[in-house]
Amino acid sequence: MIVALSGVGMLITAFLTLVAWSGAGIALCAEGSACDLVQQSRWSRVLGLPVSLWGFGVYALLALIAWQSPPRLKRWRRLWFLSFVGLAISVYLTLIGLLKLEAVCPWCLASLATMSAIFLWLSVRRPESAPGMPWLQWGLSSAVVALVVLGTLHAYYSDLFTPPEDPRLERLAVHLNESGARYYGAYWCPACQQQHRLFRGASEKLPYVECSPDGRHGRPAAECTRAGVSSFPTWNIRGRVYEGVIAPEDLARYSGFEW
Repeated sequence: MIVALSGVGMLITAFLTLVAWSGAGIALCAEGSACDLVQQSRWSRVLGLPVSLWGFGVYALLALIAWQSPPRLKRWRRLWFLSFVGLAISVYLTLIGLLKLEAVCPWCLASLATMSAIFLWLSVRRPESAPGMPWLQWGLSSAVVALVVLGTLHAYYSDLFTPPEDPRLERLAVHLNESGARYYGAYWCPACQQQHRLFRGASEKLPYVECSPDGRHGRPAAECTRAGVSSFPTWNIRGRVYEGVIAPEDLARYSGFEW
């Protein structure tokens, strides 16, 4: 059963990995859809690799452990621990999509359901030879490991491991603000997240205007409507409008900043 469910998970994650690398639209994930927002967001990659590729590795390892069949108790403990950590990460990323992007990916939910099925199957099929109180202690230690993994992942997504702030980027951000430039974006926009990351810690000093203050499906901000913003990000610099992610060097040139 574990090999079969892991095979399903491998198919789902392999498919999502190919889509991430090819950039092509897929069924239930058309351009501009909630699924597309999740796939294009900064939470869809870890260390430059698609999250789905890491998920494929977890499913492959589950299948390998189940297939090799070491002593039953040892095999079960390895499988349960790995599925527990995998499920914790899947739930975390699903919550990120709901809270940060107000979007969920159907294919990601399918992977979550698959990992949940693996974990529940293993929990129900716990061997009778598994000890009592030591089992509880081992379960708690597994929870601690899962929390450490989630904490590290959250720190990575929070840019705590990024290089220190570049003074030149900070001066450029201040210059853009003082020169009257405007940067229109939305919190759920993947391209806006990329634009922010180009400025590292200096992004808070950008002349940013949030165009979705009432949520992704709410009424756009009045300032964005008056400016005729139709896509994100949109820059207005010296009366000229630029759409899309712009490199700091180009922003400096457009705004007359000596880079």
